[in-house]
Amino acid sequence: MEFTNVKLEVANRVAYISIDVPPANTLSSATLSGLSDAFHYAGNNEEIKVVVVTGAGKFFVAGADIKEFTGAFDNPEKAEQMARTGQRLFDRIENFQKPVIAAINGAALGGGLELAMACHMRFAAEDAKLGLPELNLGLIPGFGGTQRLARLTNKAKALELILTSQFIDGKEAERIGLVNRAVPLASLMDEVKKFAEFIALQKSAISIRAALTAVTYGLCTGPESGMEKEAKLFGELFVSDDMKEGVNAFIEKRKAQFTDK
Repeated sequence: MEFTNVKLEVANRVAYISIDVPPANTLSSATLSGLSDAFHYAGNNEEIKVVVVTGAGKFFVAGADIKEFTGAFDNPEKAEQMARTGQRLFDRIENFQKPVIAAINGAALGGGLELAMACHMRFAAEDAKLGLPELNLGLIPGFGGTQRLARLTNKAKALELILTSQFIDGKEAERIGLVNRAVPLASLMDEVKKFAEFIALQKSAISIRAALTAVTYGLCTGPESGMEKEAKLFGELFVSDDMKEGVNAFIEKRKAQFTDK
């Protein structure tokens, strides 16, 4: 299935969204639109339980389409709207009701790293380059990078990477907590596939959704509100068919057969 500059394939209840804009998979407004359409499809398709985002070719996403910037010179309102468009899409991804995993197969720079950080989890090739080089253009990250990098690492490390425009590789990204795992490029997609299918084929869609909601809600509102949301969701799941199946399977020492209800 194809959208503007984006391809989507489904296998074993996992949607693989691939950004395909040779040579560097830049995030033009058209690509952002195609990515939005792909997520709309994935969100409304009940067959899909997990989403993987990656880049075609040697790049994940090399950043925004710099050529589009020239149209906003001397027009701060237009530039602000450009940023808000990216922010809205990446907020949708961060709050998506199905797990979203970034498979960082190559350079994830600027808007590319911001996209990866909006995903719930990140796997990276050990030699992939990650960074926010916007200050080299006299800018700052505009698609949520200043906020998410500080949350995923810490304030000092985020400022270091943003202010120096320094690139780090996948191994260093794993060390500082920016990615979940760094693996050799040759095994990246196999590792991501195994991880995504484990969730998609062995867990209940309703408990997956509740877990995503509880974690994201708590991070946005604080621990006290997060605890309230957690308890409410726990109570709702307690009367679900899948909870009953999971408990019975545990007692009977067999594998649970969830129906996502």
